[in-house]
Amino acid sequence: MAGPVLNVADARRFPMAPPGGSERFGATIAKIGEAIGLRQLGCMLHEVGPGKRAFPYHNHHGNEEMFVVLEGSGEVRIGTAAHPIRAGDVIACPAGGPETAHQIVNSGTGPLRYLGISTLHDPEVVEYPESGKFGVLAIGPGNSFATARLRFIGRLEGGLDYWDGEG
Repeated sequence: MAGPVLNVADARRFPMAPPGGSERFGATIAKIGEAIGLRQLGCMLHEVGPGKRAFPYHNHHGNEEMFVVLEGSGEVRIGTAAHPIRAGDVIACPAGGPETAHQIVNSGTGPLRYLGISTLHDPEVVEYPESGKFGVLAIGPGNSFATARLRFIGRLEGGLDYWDGEG
């Protein structure tokens, strides 16, 4: 833990993009909440270049998210609606089904910087309505999405019957 106070300029950043790069996805992320010792509230700094987005369009079944735009402009898709966003805007993304699915896109000409603040309910189910995927995660203390104790990404059509293999 860095302490209870951390300036975002000093936060340790890491890249967030598909392996091999992508024309659509790419960001730099910093885990602020974890760095200052939060255990039940997450906070990440997102820095997204023009034309990019940090994450696929998705919804959370257990966690709520709130975004605070610090710099730049773009668009947030929530459900079937698109909303322009700019520095100073606060965005609510409650837990729910595809009607709460969301994605922030940098449609501006400069960097888009925002804080993502969320509850940290664990385990969590995340749905990706456009690609037909879902993720089930049991992250556990000290882990991340990449190092979760249990992580399964699948498609609904590939599921098993509840009684499969139970004889």
